[in-house]
Amino acid sequence: MAEEKIRIVTSNKKARHDYHIIRSIEAGIALKGTEVKSVREGKVSLSEAYARFIKGELWIVGMHIAPYLKSSFVNHDPARTRKLLLHRSELKKLARQVEEKGVTLVPLKVYFKRHLVKVEIGLARGKRQYDKRAAIAERDMKRDMDRKTKMRF
Repeated sequence: MAEEKIRIVTSNKKARHDYHIIRSIEAGIALKGTEVKSVREGKVSLSEAYARFIKGELWIVGMHIAPYLKSSFVNHDPARTRKLLLHRSELKKLARQVEEKGVTLVPLKVYFKRHLVKVEIGLARGKRQYDKRAAIAERDMKRDMDRKTKMRF
């Protein structure tokens, strides 16, 4: 089977810094035409976004998609909540897992899979301050080691 073409539009790097990602789920997203065109141009921000359940459906809140500049007077609201598309069984499983204390849903990246816009949602647990410091220290040590091994050759 041929490998599917994926083009990443944006990713939420801060989410991996602030949360332990337990698992990730691919979800579709319901967008308007001008939103899709704006996403194609890469004008999406996930920095303040999160996902939550409203009346049994999963919605993404705080995701900013800039207005499409070449459109006429009909344009979208940049900060509206958008519905995420998942199978009912996946929604039920996620709803049970989110009910645990300290577990939340965070968008990790937005990408095109073939011609469809997809969102990768991470089931996440918040990191403590000392966890963040340890991760930074580990990353710095790895960078130093890589630099030293590179100098040897």
